Amino acid sequence: MEKIGYIEIKINGSKGNIDLTPDNYDIKELIKVLQAAENLLFPSDKKDRPIISYKIEKGSVKHVFKTSIQYIIGFNAIVGQVNVSHSIDFLDRPTAEAFESIQEIASKNDYTFSIKTSLENSNEIKVDRTTKFIRTEAIWAEAEFYFYGKITNAGGKGKTNLHVLTDNIGTIIIQTPISFFETLEENIIHKKAYGVRALGKQNLETGEIDTSSLTFVELIDYQPQYDGLYLQELREKAQKSWLGKIDSENWLRNLRGGYDA
Repeated sequence: MEKIGYIEIKINGSKGNIDLTPDNYDIKELIKVLQAAENLLFPSDKKDRPIISYKIEKGSVKHVFKTSIQYIIGFNAIVGQVNVSHSIDFLDRPTAEAFESIQEIASKNDYTFSIKTSLENSNEIKVDRTTKFIRTEAIWAEAEFYFYGKITNAGGKGKTNLHVLTDNIGTIIIQTPISFFETLEENIIHKKAYGVRALGKQNLETGEIDTSSLTFVELIDYQPQYDGLYLQELREKAQKSWLGKIDSENWLRNLRGGYDA
């Protein structure tokens, strides 16, 4: 049977002159904490993650999230490092945003968050209006990207966008102006692979792409198939230029240096 652990997010505060309890804790605040907890435990692969069970307890308000112990162990290490560095710049984007969300709630409502795990001698971190768990903007810079893959969805009623299924980072959503869709002459969904040029933010230290910041620049007609004729033409050009002037025996001898084959 899989071992289970939990993270505990305890909130102390008040609603005016009344102490905070589960009975006067608003559902809007609850939703934010639920979203933050999922990103703290599973910042990337949510599709295949194990179950997270939840309960709320008194004192003032205590959120308890249970899941597989291996993820609790990983989160405990993150809490320890954040405590030591007093920074969230080293975290990947979803985890950093979860801490920022908790920081925003604490500052806005004058709450004190205490976050720890079920592990013995667990690391613990406190977030209140005096803490500053916010990413340093200087480490994120504007960059240009090229993504290659199939378009799985396009358009939208409010914000229009492209959904691109890539091989290396999965599906990404790129904000796209409606004017682009108005000029399309054919259906591009689930057709051949395309290249998409986009602008967005990239972490200067880790290289991570902030996929929530991506904006469309242009669609590229991408042809990834093997073109034997094209490669043969390149070989012939090379042979006529520099390869044809090389003595193959001398060239191989130079590569070997002073060693015999």
